[in-house]
Parts: sequence; structure tokens; C-alpha cells
Amino acid sequence: MLLILSLMLVSPAPTAGQDPAQPMLVSADWLAERLGTPNLVLLQIGDDNSKHVYDEGHIAGSQFVHPWNEFAAPRGPDVLSLELPTVEKLTASLRAKGITEDSRVVLVSANEYVTPTTRTFLTLTYAGLEGRISILDGGLEAWKAAGHPVTTEVPTIRTSTYSPHLNEGVVVSAGFVANHLEDTHTKVVDARLQRFYDGAETRQGRNGHLPGAVNVPFSSLFQEDGRYKTLDDLRLMFTEAGIEPGAKVVTYCHIGQQATAVWFVAKLLGFDASLYDGSFQEWAKLRDLPVVTPQPGDQPVGP
Repeated sequence: MLLILSLMLVSPAPTAGQDPAQPMLVSADWLAERLGTPNLVLLQIGDDNSKHVYDEGHIAGSQFVHPWNEFAAPRGPDVLSLELPTVEKLTASLRAKGITEDSRVVLVSANEYVTPTTRTFLTLTYAGLEGRISILDGGLEAWKAAGHPVTTEVPTIRTSTYSPHLNEGVVVSAGFVANHLEDTHTKVVDARLQRFYDGAETRQGRNGHLPGAVNVPFSSLFQEDGRYKTLDDLRLMFTEAGIEPGAKVVTYCHIGQQATAVWFVAKLLGFDASLYDGSFQEWAKLRDLPVVTPQPGDQPVGP
């Protein structure tokens, strides 16, 4: 995963349901001006391996979140690696974080945890918080680079009574994807690295990609220095991959995490976008569903 090192200063027009005062992607300076305001909820994304980054210094008021434990279904044998949690678990996690109907949530990546952050953004969108969630562009590293202070003080959180208002269109099923493979208004986008898309390597026992899918690797969304590409460059990337304005975008990857970065950018650009949550892990297990394995000499599709 790539680290977003700096700030994206230009935002597109708000997508449907988005509060214009709460852009999807915000800068460190934007956040610094609003730090300490009522209803602001800061969530630093990580896991057991990156908890020390939070402990060593985080943005004042931010809480540590382990999204695989708190915002995903439990892992186990014979289940998919990463799926949305039950409503009961989602409700409990949101309440424990103090999220209310009035909250404005900013997600902070750290230690290069970019796609876990976009996955959390998607999960909170599913929970009914669309328009009230932002990602801090560049994460904790950008905050520090801008000269803003950090603290080791862990905030005291008052639990809430929030109940999710599920936005079920955020994710789609294998059946939906199978029924829309030939739909000219739907564009299926493979967010994996090209070697997985073209079948040179696999993690799920079948090589290749979904029929008609174009390849926009999640890593291609960033410049060499880790910044998101400009909105114009991202639009051009989508256009060159055959994703035209007005298309319904459905993203997938290995297990439904990398694809959320492409989903996030699609939303940022104003597309109607959904994640195929089961992704290639589920699709590969469903042997009646087709997989295309490009032949040697075939030209890759997309960036």
C-alpha cells in the first residue's frame, strides 16, 4: 500500500447526499481549523502492528480503530476474508466510538494504511453517514509534515445511541455483477495489480479477471511521491480505461479492500459507485461464473 504524503487542495462538486462543508478529502490545515469543534469524531485507522504509531503521538481527540476487528465480520474457516459486519456489531462499534446523528467523522490513515481507511469510509457510508465522512489526505504523516502537534493523551468517549440507516446500495452481490457483465451502463473495475488482472499470478486458485472488467490498479491512483493524482488526471485515467461519465461503477479486488480506494475515487469524481464485496475471492469459488484469462500477447485494458 502507498502512503499519501501530501494534501489535495481541490475538491470536485459534492456528490448526492454530501454536505458541501464536509468534503470527502480534506487537508491537514482544513482539519486544524476545525479541531475541537462539537460533533467532530476523529478515527485513526490501524491494527495491532501499527497501534504503537497511535500510542507515540496522534491528533488530539482521535481514537484508534482496528477496522478488521471493529467494522468487519469475524474471520473464520469457510468464510470470506473481509465482509461487512452484522447490523448488531456495526451498531455497537459506532456507539462505542461516540458517533451520533450529528457527527462529522474524519478518518486518519497512518503507517501507510490507505486502503483500510477507504474500506472504513465505505463501511461508514453503508452505515448511513454519507456526506458526513472525510479522509485526511496524507493522514497522520501529512498532519505532522504541516507542523501540527500530536498528543499521547487518549480521549474519553461518551457512548451514543446511534442506529445505522443502512445504505445497502454501497455493496453489490455476485449475482448483481453476473447480471450486469454485459450492461453497457455498468463498468466493472478490477482494482488489483496488473499481474493479477492478466492472470500471471493469483491468490484464489483461478487466474484472470471478470469478463469485460477493466483494470485500474489501486496503486495507480497516486503519484510517485504518494499524493493522489489530480482530479483531472484521475478523470483521464477513468476515461482511458473506458469508464465514461454517467456509468455505474462496480469495483472489486482480492477480498474487497484495495477496491475501496478505486471506489472512493469514483465517488470523488461523482460516479454512482458500488463495491462487489465478495470480490475475486468469492467469484473464484463460484465455478459456474466465468473468468477471463488473457492469452500471451493480449493488450492490457486500463492504466
